[in-house]
Amino acid sequence: MKSLGSIRKSFAPWVDPAAKPYISVENVTKKFGDFTAVDDLSLTIYEREFFALLGASGCGKSTLLRMLAGFEEPTAGRILLDGQDLAGIPPYRRPVNMMFQSYALFPHMTVAQNIAFGLKQDGMSRAEIETRVGEMLKLVKLEQFASRKPHQLSGGQRQRVALARSVAKRPKVLLLDEPLGALDKKLREETQFELMDLQQDLGLTFIVVTHDQEEAMTMADRIAILDKGEVMQVATPAEIYEAPNSRFVADFVGSVNLIEGDVSARDGASARIDGAGLTILTENPGDAQAGSRVWFAIRPEKLRVSAARPEGAELNAAEGEVYDIAYLGDMTIYHVRLDDGRIVRASTMNSARVSEEALTWHDRAWVSFKPDAGVVLTR
Repeated sequence: MKSLGSIRKSFAPWVDPAAKPYISVENVTKKFGDFTAVDDLSLTIYEREFFALLGASGCGKSTLLRMLAGFEEPTAGRILLDGQDLAGIPPYRRPVNMMFQSYALFPHMTVAQNIAFGLKQDGMSRAEIETRVGEMLKLVKLEQFASRKPHQLSGGQRQRVALARSVAKRPKVLLLDEPLGALDKKLREETQFELMDLQQDLGLTFIVVTHDQEEAMTMADRIAILDKGEVMQVATPAEIYEAPNSRFVADFVGSVNLIEGDVSARDGASARIDGAGLTILTENPGDAQAGSRVWFAIRPEKLRVSAARPEGAELNAAEGEVYDIAYLGDMTIYHVRLDDGRIVRASTMNSARVSEEALTWHDRAWVSFKPDAGVVLTR
């Protein structure tokens, strides 16, 4: 029997040309008066996929989720679910359910009654309801809390009740609007893995809206980065982080150093970039051509900080002064002001209790990196 980890690792229908999308968002625009919340947006989502809509407040992600749920209708374009156009279908007739950030539990009902509410509305028999509620309680590990009221539960337990109620009707698609936003950091991290396991157990398609990058990177099979109602990039978490397609995506997800320069030479799969006081040799030039202005994006953990100049480092190395330091326990972050005035950020894992080469404020230091450490962006 395959583990959940191996199932997730092998799940990639978007790379199969023959795979049919389960949800198709086709050239959808949504306007509120003169304001365009979603602008000619197209997306494809596959069955059983855990898909994340990630972006800052006001980027259109929640509006898109509400259109999928049926609470809003597109101004233009269409949304298909399993080949069916959802236009004009009210929320209660769509094979989707939505879990809100506030959870919206009924305070006068017990946990079991909250989970059973939607099933009663659908006219399910009492015996079927009891069986289904029991299954849901077991699924979210709340069997012993069935008779409690919401105010007698912790935040994480209330979140699981809301989740159980959302999936009790066995929708084809579950929409989650900032589902972990009300939880503290530690509980949020634990619940992320619970959600992933639950999604695999149920075999449902999950679409989650979040502004939390770490949350999206942890849970999702793929992420759509949105900005001003438009899709900036759709890719797996690793591709989003390691191969962003623009400065916006590179800067939005995680920390990044963006070094502007000109491509002075292009030789097959490598290129030379000349910036202010720094010459870069990169093995990830993308489609950048000689003579073009580009931005070299490199993550802080890809930079090495040392007191002495690395041996043989004529390129991909620059000297400066330690400008600031942040010790975070598992890692140390260095801000190094290079001699040309540029400040770069480097992070080092603290694998040993005491650094052999301790650097402190105002020390002279070298930052260096390998030719394959960063990517070249042309926009």
